[in-house]
Amino acid sequence: MGPDYSLENEAQAAGHVLVAGVDEVGRGPLAGPVTAAAVVLDPARIPAGLNDSKKLSAARRAALYDEIAAVAHVSIAHASVEEIDEINILRASHLAMERAVAGLPVTADYALIDGNLIPRDLRLPARAVIKGDALSLSISAASIMAKICRDRLMWDLAQHYPGYGWETNAGYPSKSHKEALRNLGVTPHHRRSFKPVHNILYQDNFVSD
Repeated sequence: MGPDYSLENEAQAAGHVLVAGVDEVGRGPLAGPVTAAAVVLDPARIPAGLNDSKKLSAARRAALYDEIAAVAHVSIAHASVEEIDEINILRASHLAMERAVAGLPVTADYALIDGNLIPRDLRLPARAVIKGDALSLSISAASIMAKICRDRLMWDLAQHYPGYGWETNAGYPSKSHKEALRNLGVTPHHRRSFKPVHNILYQDNFVSD
């Protein structure tokens, strides 16, 4: 059983016309921004095969990205590494979600948010949906848009900072990424508040003293 449109139908039955699904990707990586997407689907033109982005092949995700972009209202937004370090990763992921909703080309009047918390500064009624990307078609569409966008961004950064494997690990703490961090050092795109990065910076300072 994949996601369906029942949560959207429920919201629309309660009088909400434009329902946005919202998801983020990139809480766990040691490098790069956290990225969120908000998607308002047209119920008459929902691409077939939408699912939690983690359950789809890279090729299928890329194809669905193009299909969603062609038929839905989409907004993608980020919170920067500096913002993550300043306000913490949970708040930064919510900030990216708030920005994604605010950036929609239409004004949504209800949001389905993946997770168990509603971002505190969201300016519309919303419902938090645990494992929402496996339940709601709008959230699964948002998960695909956010993941593809962030993966492409990390691929671009990898061209400027070779050796960390961001083109394949997307900044997540893979063994090769952690080894590169130790061998090559910390880049401006690493999250200094994350323990593996913080520890390397601390050790470097300790050695230099």
